[in-house]
Amino acid sequence: MTHEVQRRLIHASGGVFPLAYVADLYPYRVLQYGFAVGVLAVAVLETLRLSGVVNWALFDRLTREYEQENVAGYALYVVSIAIVLWLFSPVIAIPASLMLTFGDPISGLLGSGERRRVKQSFVLLVMFGVCSLLALPFVGSYAAVAGAVAATLADGATPTVAGYVIDDNLTIPPAAAAAMLAVMGL
Repeated sequence: MTHEVQRRLIHASGGVFPLAYVADLYPYRVLQYGFAVGVLAVAVLETLRLSGVVNWALFDRLTREYEQENVAGYALYVVSIAIVLWLFSPVIAIPASLMLTFGDPISGLLGSGERRRVKQSFVLLVMFGVCSLLALPFVGSYAAVAGAVAATLADGATPTVAGYVIDDNLTIPPAAAAAMLAVMGL
C-alpha cells in the first residue's frame, strides 16, 4: 500500500467520529469536547515534531514534503473540524466535517501524483458530487449544493501565501459550513 493510500485511509477514518454522533452513540457535546482534546493533542505533537524533539518514522510516512517545516495537514484537519463543531449547529457541522473526511480523500486519490495549482475538472466534479450527497441527508438541496460548491473550491485550488501552502484540510469544513448557513439563512 502506497504512502498516499495510507494517508487517505487515515484521513477517511476520521469520519467515524461524526458518523458515531449521527448513529446516536454519544451526544454532540462529546463530539465537540473530543475534538477540543484532539486540538490540544495535535498542538503538542506538532510542537514536538517541528522542534525536532521527536522524529518518528510515522511523521515521515504521513506528512508531505511541504509539511516538513510547517504545521502538518493532520493537525489542520483536527483544528478545522473542531472549529465547525463549536461554531455551527450539528445539522451544518456534521456534513461540513464529512466533506473533509470523505470528500477530500476521494478527490485526493483521483488527483494523486499531480502537483497542480488547480485540480482537473473531473476531480472537481467528483468532489462536488460526493459533497452534495454527503450534505443532502442533513440540509436542503440548495444548502447542500452551496456547501459542496464551497468545499470543491477549497479543495480545488492550492494557494500559497508567504511561502506557506494553504491546506484544504483547514479550509474545507469552514467554507462548506459558512456556505450552508448562508443559504439556510435566506
